[in-house]
Amino acid sequence: MSEETIRLVTIGRIFRRRWRLLAVLAVVGALVGFGASVVVFPPRYTASAPVLLPGLWEERELLTQVDLATSSAVVDRAADALHWSGVSDTELREQVSAKAADGNIITISGTADTPKRAQQLADQVAQQFVQYTAQIAGSGTDSTTTTANDALRKEVEETSRRISDLAKAADPGRTVESVQARTALENLRTSLEGAMKKVAEANPATNKAGMVVMGPAAPPTGEAAPTRMQLIVGGALLFFLLAVIGHLVAARMNRRLRTEPEIAAALGSTLLGTVDVAGERRAHRPEAGGPRARIRRLLGVDTPWDLPAPQKSGDEAARRLRYRRVCTRLRERLPSAQRLLVVVPEGDEIARRAAGQLVAEARNTPTLRMVEVSVDRPVVPDRGTESGALVVLSADSWTAEELAGIAEACADGRHEVVGIVVADLVQARPTPSAGPLPDDATLALAVRGHATGGSA
Repeated sequence: MSEETIRLVTIGRIFRRRWRLLAVLAVVGALVGFGASVVVFPPRYTASAPVLLPGLWEERELLTQVDLATSSAVVDRAADALHWSGVSDTELREQVSAKAADGNIITISGTADTPKRAQQLADQVAQQFVQYTAQIAGSGTDSTTTTANDALRKEVEETSRRISDLAKAADPGRTVESVQARTALENLRTSLEGAMKKVAEANPATNKAGMVVMGPAAPPTGEAAPTRMQLIVGGALLFFLLAVIGHLVAARMNRRLRTEPEIAAALGSTLLGTVDVAGERRAHRPEAGGPRARIRRLLGVDTPWDLPAPQKSGDEAARRLRYRRVCTRLRERLPSAQRLLVVVPEGDEIARRAAGQLVAEARNTPTLRMVEVSVDRPVVPDRGTESGALVVLSADSWTAEELAGIAEACADGRHEVVGIVVADLVQARPTPSAGPLPDDATLALAVRGHATGGSA
């Protein structure tokens, strides 16, 4: 199986076993998004007004006009014209934007808390931009450019007058030379007037002045991004993804021991076998109560999500056979033992049920006494008549440090850990077996299996 398939299986397992928690977190994220839309991002509306720039413009010149449209000189004039209370010039500049479009059109946009205000802002900034640009073009024409054009026009007029005088002084068509001279002078005057017209048309102030607002800004039909619905959906999706990522990170950082060799190494003893416990996985006992436990059960977080589904088990006789094999190996390991202490981690419901079944199958040979030990502060009763301690626990429930603490607690109570039994959760078959195995036959089978090297 590829690593990608393993990830998909893991995510699918999260959805199946944590769907209630994911749904609750998605609702919480939606509520957070709604709160942000009310407090942090209130509804905003944007309106746009187009301004046409006649003539030929280069791209860099259009970008200059875009910067000019959003400059403080234009926006401050619009603010003075609007007279909005509670809105500073700095805030107003943040609500104005402009961009260059095809066809020498600059689109000026205004954003406000109401559609009407957004429309007024866009229209006013566009008008102030046109007036300010015309003022700049007019001021440039009235200065050096105007003086140069006037001087050039006077010089052309004087030249045209002298041409007329020369034409009158020439012989009025009596000779071929006089006709040619008069024709040449008229052509010169026509060329001079055409050149003067081209100079006037090429004047940037004349060519690029006269910007026009193409029309009032259209009223906005909806909220500007991010809208309230976008924030609500984004908050729900964000919390949902964070929950899934949190589960994946927790599974990646999980240090609980899953294999029998790891558990045996952490406790420093020998594995006597594995036994099956039929039923459903529960992290707490049925009698565990309190608001916190009820909330955990409601959200479905009272059981581990990253464990594989329980495998189907054999019948009752096959499960009892595993327990009896463990008892047989325990007698062979300690033939003279009369009493043993069965240590179960507190809160391990599967191990507690397995230990109870193991005590029943032992039949007082040896006598097994079960005690539950807290993994946070493990304390084992002092040694009395017991010959050692048998640790019963379920896989993938405890870390190496927790199991090492239980082993140290057994050593402090002068109990030697003589063996380990791992309990697995299985699904019981819905149909009963044909008949229970006799006790003698089951025990003989267990001894024969152990002698031939079979394992539980």
